[in-house]
Amino acid sequence: MLVADRPPAEWTERVRAEYLEMPGLTLTRWQMRRMWLLDASVCDAVVDALVASHFLCRRSNNTYVRVSNDL
Repeated sequence: MLVADRPPAEWTERVRAEYLEMPGLTLTRWQMRRMWLLDASVCDAVVDALVASHFLCRRSNNTYVRVSNDL
């Protein structure tokens, strides 16, 4: 499926679901782009939305992890 086939809000929910399904999942933006075949702008929008909602946080090594897993 191509990125253009889904609006960013759907990708945000898909990424959220993947993080919920896989406790401890830790990915960089580049890894997210490869895993979900996202272009840079969609990936940035998804990650920014998930960080703004306090679902994900960025670690010092530029990976993103669920906030509840980072405690």
